[in-house]
Amino acid sequence: MLVKKYYSEADQKIHISRQQASDFAKDIADDFNPIHDIDAKRFCAPGDLLFGILLAKYGLSSKMEFTFSDRVTDEMSLQVPATDADHISIASDVDKECLSILRSGDISLKQELINCFTRSYVEFSGHTFPHILVPLMAEHNVMINPDRPLVMYQGMSFELDRLDLVNPNLELVSSHMEIIKKRGNVALEFCLKESGEIVGRGHKMMVLSGLRPYEQDKVNQLIDVYALRKKSYLD
Repeated sequence: MLVKKYYSEADQKIHISRQQASDFAKDIADDFNPIHDIDAKRFCAPGDLLFGILLAKYGLSSKMEFTFSDRVTDEMSLQVPATDADHISIASDVDKECLSILRSGDISLKQELINCFTRSYVEFSGHTFPHILVPLMAEHNVMINPDRPLVMYQGMSFELDRLDLVNPNLELVSSHMEIIKKRGNVALEFCLKESGEIVGRGHKMMVLSGLRPYEQDKVNQLIDVYALRKKSYLD
């Protein structure tokens, strides 16, 4: 299981430590968002890690929708009930829902396929900044706060034409951003391909907070800091 070492489990509850979250973000997702650092003040476990854990637990369905409603921190455990329901609510140990899953269609429990699908999605998702978000910010003449950059994962959904897949890959189709005051709602449309054939489609949703007018030099600094964080970790 791709995600096995990045969480612990007991009594149908899972817990993600800061170290596990940080290691997954950097080693698997190639994601250096500072909110996943072990010393982050507003620490948050990667949504992609939660996505991978829940796929491993509940299987890969032809049609799935994941909605994130609250941050998952190292101070909470998540209840992961054993169920075959089409709607699954994942709540904290104080019964506050953190995310939900809607699913339908056929289900595959093949861990090899689930691992491959998870890795492909996570690699796509982890490269959102700067590759996708910076051109979007420039297009709309806005930027995130360079002193406190906050990009949050809101949800994703996909629909697969079939489940007899071996090596599905995700490709970006289009990206959009809607500005509401100081908030940016980002939607990424993607397709899934198997040996060059399109076998599915989906979208990922994110929220950018604290938007302000675009300044190229500040954006360049953001990119440089991000690249330096990655280099320092890899070195």
